Amino acid sequence: MKLVFAGTPEVAVPALDALIASDRHEVAAVVTRPDAPAGRGRRLIASPVAERAEEAGIEVLKPAKPRDEEFLARLREIGPDCCPVVAYGALLPKTALDVPARGWVNLHFSLLPAWRGAAPVQHSIMAGDEITGASTFLIEEGLDSGPVYGTVTEAVRPTDTSGDMLTRLAFAGAGLLVATMDGIEDGSVQAVPQPADGVSLAPKITVEDARIDWAAPALRVDRVVRGCTPAPGAWTEFRGERLKVRSAVPVPDRTDLAPGELAVGKKNLYVGTGSYAVELLWVQAQGKKPMAAADWARGVRIAAGERLG
Repeated sequence: MKLVFAGTPEVAVPALDALIASDRHEVAAVVTRPDAPAGRGRRLIASPVAERAEEAGIEVLKPAKPRDEEFLARLREIGPDCCPVVAYGALLPKTALDVPARGWVNLHFSLLPAWRGAAPVQHSIMAGDEITGASTFLIEEGLDSGPVYGTVTEAVRPTDTSGDMLTRLAFAGAGLLVATMDGIEDGSVQAVPQPADGVSLAPKITVEDARIDWAAPALRVDRVVRGCTPAPGAWTEFRGERLKVRSAVPVPDRTDLAPGELAVGKKNLYVGTGSYAVELLWVQAQGKKPMAAADWARGVRIAAGERLG
């Protein structure tokens, strides 16, 4: 099939690479979000997908909005059979959905109908799921509600962050997306409507969602830290300033600390929760680089009775 691939961040690049490498399909063009300001100089930077497509000599389309008539006209001119999508980052209007004969097929990082929305992996980890995965489905006008072509499952490991899980799913999902394109082309796969039961939503994680509640059980604290790493970053307050918690581990045999209470050892920093303590491994003070939590604690000279939160 002739394909137009839509995607933007780094997590979409493995799927684009897999489609480029396929000997059954042609990636005729790529659609991605416009260049965005980044870094201290705030200069405009192309998306990872745009950079990869340009390296491969593939035409790159960067509409401000996918309903722009100039973009739609070019899409019709290319005449794709199908448009695979991975984390494109904009809602597609019906005028765009109607262009490819076989539709737009999204690779979504959850086992639909669970975790429909922008942050499925983060919500899965924060909810304590033991199994997650990826799904390919036919995009319709509803939110991630279209019929599903295929799925791949992945176990959530006890120390997985959302970044770890997204990396694994990006590669597992790339294979699934290519297999879905193959199956659509030869007619060996059919999209199956999602069940009405089991629907859960995964909206974008806000900064407030990432705030640690030290009165919650240690397992909840652990899930929030892992689910919000690397972005937006779990955080708390210390002496009125924000402190990001980059890594922490539950310590079930330490139950002597009140929620938020700190205990500094020679090489360790513990904080109490609503159940048992967690050990902070890496933290990041406001305006600083990440550092070992014990080093940070020595630097700020934590006084007896000081707490986080």
